Amino acid sequence: MGSTTSCCVSASPKLRRNAHSRLESYHQESELSREETGCNLQHISDRENVDELNMEYNPSDHPRASTIFLSKSQNDEVPYRNVQEKRKSLFINNHGTFRRKYSSCSTIFLDDNTVSQPNLKYTIKCVALAIYYHIKNRDSDGGMLLDIFDEKLHPLSKSEVPLDYDQHDPEQKQIYRFVRTLFSAAQLTAECAIVTLVYLERLLTYAEIDICPGNWKRIVLGAILLASKVWDDQAVWNVDYCQILKDITVEDMNELERQFLELLQFNINVPSSVYAKYYFDLRSLSESNNLSFPLEPLSREKAQKLEAISRLCDDKYKDVRRAARKRSASMDNLCGIRWVPAILS
Repeated sequence: MGSTTSCCVSASPKLRRNAHSRLESYHQESELSREETGCNLQHISDRENVDELNMEYNPSDHPRASTIFLSKSQNDEVPYRNVQEKRKSLFINNHGTFRRKYSSCSTIFLDDNTVSQPNLKYTIKCVALAIYYHIKNRDSDGGMLLDIFDEKLHPLSKSEVPLDYDQHDPEQKQIYRFVRTLFSAAQLTAECAIVTLVYLERLLTYAEIDICPGNWKRIVLGAILLASKVWDDQAVWNVDYCQILKDITVEDMNELERQFLELLQFNINVPSSVYAKYYFDLRSLSESNNLSFPLEPLSREKAQKLEAISRLCDDKYKDVRRAARKRSASMDNLCGIRWVPAILS
């Protein structure tokens, strides 16, 4: 559903329904050629590399395509930083001085941020920074502007929109406050923030539009609205967003959601590989911009949880390893895998 490439280039033949039988499939006459039938259906060998050709243009669909926000952040001109300033994220502020946290045999420092359970606060900060780079480094010629995202035509508040509302780029803090307010009021998760960024870049790619000072709020709102419904089991209703944004109507939210889905071509699928790519690219973005994730020592309780998760994965793949051992092995593979328990003090 919503895929950028379809299995058939031309319209597929319709199926005839019988009242007393199942769907009867269409049988093409073998003696008729393509020109006679008027069907210019491509051979499958001609369409094998369609995804690879469009990969760089669809980062929200393909895991090997680089994300747009990361490339825009790398193109941003920043002043020269020395090595110590680049590694500021590895330091903590302790009474006005910086002290680095080192892991040792007895103490291991970990950040409370994983691909399956991201840290909510820092994930929202990274997503807001990614949106900031989208707006700051947008194309100079400008893309197509749609009325549904224009804040002048569809304001989010009753306060008068300034005449130069589309001339000044918002600061990162302003974007963060807007996203944080929605996530805090709707009680959304960090995973929803990552999916929001996926939908945002998918919209920019599919609709060929740019996110700019005059439409970024409504684009982000539509992405959050859709991501919360797709990701969370108990989704936030459109009327609930009207309680958060007091001056917006339910009809406006419904129309925003409908047009957002149409621009996405109803492609709301987010593969796990694409989700993981966006997560790790957000981590790379945070490291290059000194957004430090909080480091905490590995406690005994957390170590037991990690050990329990590891034991579940071990049991899951135990049958696979047992089947592999039955096969003949060469002299290089005589040494079996040894499981060495970790000693935590």
